[in-house]
Amino acid sequence: MSVFTGQLGRELRLAARSRSDVLNPLVFLLLAITLFALALDGKPEVLREHAAGILWVLVLLTNMLALDGMFRRDFDDGSLEQLLLAVDAVPFAMLAKLLVQWLVTGLIIVLLSPLLGMVLNLPAAVLGTLALVLLAGTPAVSFIGAIGAALTTGARRGGALLALLVLPLLIPVLIFGVSAINRALADEPPRAELYWLGALSVTSLMLSPFATQAGLKIALEQ
Repeated sequence: MSVFTGQLGRELRLAARSRSDVLNPLVFLLLAITLFALALDGKPEVLREHAAGILWVLVLLTNMLALDGMFRRDFDDGSLEQLLLAVDAVPFAMLAKLLVQWLVTGLIIVLLSPLLGMVLNLPAAVLGTLALVLLAGTPAVSFIGAIGAALTTGARRGGALLALLVLPLLIPVLIFGVSAINRALADEPPRAELYWLGALSVTSLMLSPFATQAGLKIALEQ
């Protein structure tokens, strides 16, 4: 537990110091959604019809940008190798890194969801469901994406390789996320989609620390 809390505090301090690494993906998300809204100017019904797909695709791409540098700093200064030497404590340290990664990316996207929904011309009645859907689905995006980030640590053009590895694995999250928002737009409760998104997030939370540890070992051995 001390390893977890210590790593959690360290990751939060590093995130506070590296504000550009946190803000750049979120600025990309806001700019991209604004560009979609401007491109469909005068056709709000078309924008609303495709809002779910636009939002979730951009959320996935935003997370890819954020995950690209998840382990880079630790890899460059050698602290990643030192961390992996503490075999019993590594999963707890990985869990702390995963949670902070979601806090500085996924949770902020959830908090920004009302603004994103209004830009995409979603009805006010759907904005609460939108936040709930993102809250259920974005943890799975961060936790599954961390496995790909671990495997591509230190690789050249790691960002492109990360997207190729991770995006196919996130197709279920994309399908259920888009379906949930579309159901809400049709005045139907998206209970089944929320259950599936929650199940994916919980399952990835349980497996990702161990898979991330294994991925880092593979990356460092190459």
